[in-house]
Amino acid sequence: MPGGAAAPVPDTRPNLIGMDRADMEVALTELGEPKFRAKQLYQWVYNRGVTDFEAMTNMAKPLRTKLAEIFRIERPKITAHQLSDDGTQKWLFRYEDGNEAETVFIPDGERGTLCISSQVGCSLTCKFCHTGTQKLVRNLTAGDIVGQVMAVRDELGEWPSPGEERRLTNVVLMGMGEPLYNTDNVIKALKIMMDGEGISLSKRRITLSTSGVVPEMERVGRETGVLLAISLHAVHDDLRNDIVPINRKYKIKELIQAVKDYPGLSNSSRVTWEYVMLKDVNDSTADARELLRLIKGIPSKINLIPFNAWPGSPYECSDQAQIKNFADVLWKAGYSSPVRTPRGRDILAACGQLKSASERIGKREQMRLEAIRREKEEMVGLSDA
Repeated sequence: MPGGAAAPVPDTRPNLIGMDRADMEVALTELGEPKFRAKQLYQWVYNRGVTDFEAMTNMAKPLRTKLAEIFRIERPKITAHQLSDDGTQKWLFRYEDGNEAETVFIPDGERGTLCISSQVGCSLTCKFCHTGTQKLVRNLTAGDIVGQVMAVRDELGEWPSPGEERRLTNVVLMGMGEPLYNTDNVIKALKIMMDGEGISLSKRRITLSTSGVVPEMERVGRETGVLLAISLHAVHDDLRNDIVPINRKYKIKELIQAVKDYPGLSNSSRVTWEYVMLKDVNDSTADARELLRLIKGIPSKINLIPFNAWPGSPYECSDQAQIKNFADVLWKAGYSSPVRTPRGRDILAACGQLKSASERIGKREQMRLEAIRREKEEMVGLSDA
């Protein structure tokens, strides 16, 4: 490039993040190494969280050098980090092709839930969802998906795996995108997360949310056993056709049957019905009674989600009194129906607000985050002294 700096040379080494056990066995076998080396490598990457091959002390130095020459261990790059007044954190991750996706961490007492994305953008165009206003760019790979979890564990200081003391205790696939339009990559990523010698999250601590890609539901349940959540939001086909357009392809009756057929559904592994409360749209007590009719006989709980406004949204949140009336109908019928407390609204991190074309973080917010980072680094320095 005459007169200017040379363009950076892309790193073409395969990234170990996103490789499962079988992938690593193939890679190490091709190097002439025994299979047990792949197990060691897998543990270093996913259980210990190392990014430097020199840290893999149970491998001979020549092998560590060879691995570093051939492979890399890289998380997605953090391009923005916001901290809400309520403790919620949101990260914007940039992938190697320049595309970005958002991830949100929600601390709540001893429980810490990470909401991860499965696509860049979304193809569903649900009318109440900010993410739906961004067109689908691409599916995230298994490495892209797992990388979100690993990068946040970096940020939280959670390596190596601390067992029950971890802050990140739960994962929900409720971020950008429809997971079941990316089933292969999602399943591969989930299996890595659940592996006891890797990130080691219980399948009962992972929830996959779908708007109702009926043909993929049984498969993901059979292959992963994770908990299921359904983005329902309407109890009649005519309204759901409008606000959740996938309903035009898979009607409510088909969706209900697919839920009934979901492997492992029981009173201890209930399906969660997600229902955003839209003023004068879907929030009548008659809607609540129809919801009860639809889910009769299905082990269920219902999450009522106060609508989170976003710029240009055509909807308003239901009044608190009306949300209570709706919840009372469900509660009297014996269903758990918590009203989800909005988290991270001030940083557009609440349900339905994620979008990778994030508004630029203001200078004051940047200064606040920089002060927090410096304080964190100083505390680490004192602890090491």
